[in-house]
Amino acid sequence: MTKNYYDITLALAGVCQSARLVQQLAHQGHCDADALHTSLNSVIDQHPGSTLGVFGDSERNLKTGLEMLPGILNASHRQGLNDELTRYVLSLTVLERKLSANQSALNTLGERIAGLQRQLEHFELESETLVSAMAGIYVDVISTLGPRIQVTGSPAVLQSPQVQARVRAALLAGIRAAVLWRQVGGSRLQLMFSRQRLIAQAKQILNHC
Repeated sequence: MTKNYYDITLALAGVCQSARLVQQLAHQGHCDADALHTSLNSVIDQHPGSTLGVFGDSERNLKTGLEMLPGILNASHRQGLNDELTRYVLSLTVLERKLSANQSALNTLGERIAGLQRQLEHFELESETLVSAMAGIYVDVISTLGPRIQVTGSPAVLQSPQVQARVRAALLAGIRAAVLWRQVGGSRLQLMFSRQRLIAQAKQILNHC
């Protein structure tokens, strides 16, 4: 069956975007607000009409992730912060596989996300209440699957409970994108053998933005 590299690239960009948000939060204590909104919202919408629909039906919403994708896939550029991003992306795909193999965890995840949707009737998406709830889902459901993702950054910044919650919420969004990536035909083998095709597709999508 022919792979749909457009959808695969969009979903992978979603994983990359979450990784970049984690990195920004861990080092600076803040991140791109629009990208964060897109990523958090992707967790809430469990019945989108398309791959792009998960990310608000706009390629522009994934601009951060699309820009990060070539550096993550290009081994010669994996130094410093790019190396950190690559580690986050690969770790998220490992956790996604463990999640997909654990029906109990999947059921719990679905129930907890349904709870988020109910809370959204009373609180804003980026409110402390919703972000903390997403962080709680990540800690209770995802991080127990192991191995835990080691987030590196500024120790002073990472001491903040608000930053910790946003980091975990962004990681949950990364898992959501990794699940989508697998669903549309993404695989670890592509990250080794189809890198140039994925990079070319990402650049093509960015040209539309």
